[in-house]
Amino acid sequence: MNFESKTVIITGATGGIGGETVKKFLSKGANVLATDIDSDNLKAMEQATDHGGRLKTFLVNVTKETDIQSMFNTALDAFGSVDILINNAGYEGKVKPFEDQATEDYHNVMKVNVDGVFYGMKYAFKHMKKGSVILNVSSVAGLRGSANVAPYIASKHAVSGLTKTGALEGGPKGIRVNSIHPSPVDNRMMRSLEEGFAPGQGAAAKESLEAGIPLGRYATNEDVANLIVFLASDEAAFINGVQYRIDGGMGAS
Repeated sequence: MNFESKTVIITGATGGIGGETVKKFLSKGANVLATDIDSDNLKAMEQATDHGGRLKTFLVNVTKETDIQSMFNTALDAFGSVDILINNAGYEGKVKPFEDQATEDYHNVMKVNVDGVFYGMKYAFKHMKKGSVILNVSSVAGLRGSANVAPYIASKHAVSGLTKTGALEGGPKGIRVNSIHPSPVDNRMMRSLEEGFAPGQGAAAKESLEAGIPLGRYATNEDVANLIVFLASDEAAFINGVQYRIDGGMGAS
């Protein structure tokens, strides 16, 4: 899995999964444009990472189409091509029953998780060539229901639809499109959700959620990054249009 001369764009790059994915691609020789909405974290990433000039950072709000346009232009100017897009930016929203969900919160989740993926795919198709890859980081929430997180569930199901359509349109062009569906991952987002599910008892919520995973633990950021790198590689050259679980066996029941 050698990515020398290939350019990767990663959104949500300073989060748990995003940060680990940046490291993995750099270790495999790729050029990486790491994007995020947090300028301080981007600056810290660039300063702390040994990258030999192969890492560029760029401030992006994925809910703004003009930011996505600029993101691609920046990658092209810096590295000359865009070969892999990792649509990783995501927002969990609030843990509340339907009747208590604020409409504004619903729209915020959809803007990040759906609009951001749509814009990314739109401009990827404008600039990508044969052999390129789009990977959408979704969730097991995109394959099942779960109480009290309706906006998040809806957004991740939408990502599955965008992925399938992208695979059908991209296949004849030699562009593969897949989505990745992790179980709970041991990072900031799950701390937020645990507290939402059981205010003041996040540790107990984590224990309960882990009990529903046959392997008995959350995924790590590295678990997910390893799968991302594999699916972006030539070793996965015939995998297209798949909703790829990485869930410790949750989907087996």
